[in-house]
Amino acid sequence: MIELEGVPELIDPVMVAAFEGWNDAGDAASTAVGHLDREWKGEVFAALDAEDYYDFQVNRPTVFLEGGTRKITWPTTRLSVVRVGGEKPRDLVLIRGIEPSMRWRSYCNEILGFAHELGVEMVVILGALLGDTPHTRPVPVSGVTSDPDLARTMDLEETRYEGPTGIVGILQEACAHAGVPAVSLWAAVPHYVSQPPNPKATLALLNRLEDLLGLRIPLGELPEDARAWQLGVDQLAAEDSEVAEYVQTLEEARDTAELPEASGEAIAREFERYLRRRDIGGPGQAPGGHATESGDVPYLRDTSGGRTRPPKPQRPERPERSERPEKDKGRPEDSDGGTTPEDPPPAGPGEDASDD
Repeated sequence: MIELEGVPELIDPVMVAAFEGWNDAGDAASTAVGHLDREWKGEVFAALDAEDYYDFQVNRPTVFLEGGTRKITWPTTRLSVVRVGGEKPRDLVLIRGIEPSMRWRSYCNEILGFAHELGVEMVVILGALLGDTPHTRPVPVSGVTSDPDLARTMDLEETRYEGPTGIVGILQEACAHAGVPAVSLWAAVPHYVSQPPNPKATLALLNRLEDLLGLRIPLGELPEDARAWQLGVDQLAAEDSEVAEYVQTLEEARDTAELPEASGEAIAREFERYLRRRDIGGPGQAPGGHATESGDVPYLRDTSGGRTRPPKPQRPERPERSERPEKDKGRPEDSDGGTTPEDPPPAGPGEDASDD
């Protein structure tokens, strides 16, 4: 039995999770959950025992000094609760951790134990994968589920992925067996500029989460960071003619693939989605729907500390000639350059799926 002392009764709780490692290209997913925790002032209320799930030779603990005393931070998974204010308040249970090294079934069962005790109505897992997508276009975000009814009612894709899987796929399957509705949102990160952070992909995940849950997420400086990131990659790519040519090829493939979708109906649907996102508001939210710190008081105090600006993007990796698709090759298998995933597919040329 999991005892959660000090955590009040939750309102329509949804669990949002992300895991560092293989499922987190550009650190986009884990950064998104970190953003939610920071903006809504969450504080950790529980942590899984690191001894049970991590190989410390793979994920090493770190030593730091606090007031002249040496302390150790162990790799683990932490849970926090935040309250989203507004006309229809609801609570989020945030999970952020490192993909475990062992005992995945026990790990998922422990998370589901928390979900059961807290009355969680749905689990949303964020992920990011490397793909053949240009950095100059909107980040593709795929919403997938293994529940046919959920796919139909929430306009999601029913997963058909087959292949190697990570903790995101295992947790989603565990939720399905436990009868807990679960959704995975995947952002595609350009494989030629995979170094973290990727604020543009993080922003895309948060926008899709807004649409999925019908809430307004305060974005802070994230849109500015995303624009600065794209400008930085633009400048670096322009310095290398081969990279610039490769990006142009990806742009042409992406634009050709999306051309049939540029119908009046598709444009109207996207505009309605935009208006719906802008109109989410209510008490405790600023004009435009942004939650404010003067609204409903969150459960726990903010201990997040200061915020640092993202580092300058690293130079894009020059694609080998064998990696570059021919200009008449047409669209890739989907908008992000791979099969719509339950988990990222095996790494392709120029990718390193072992440590994103």
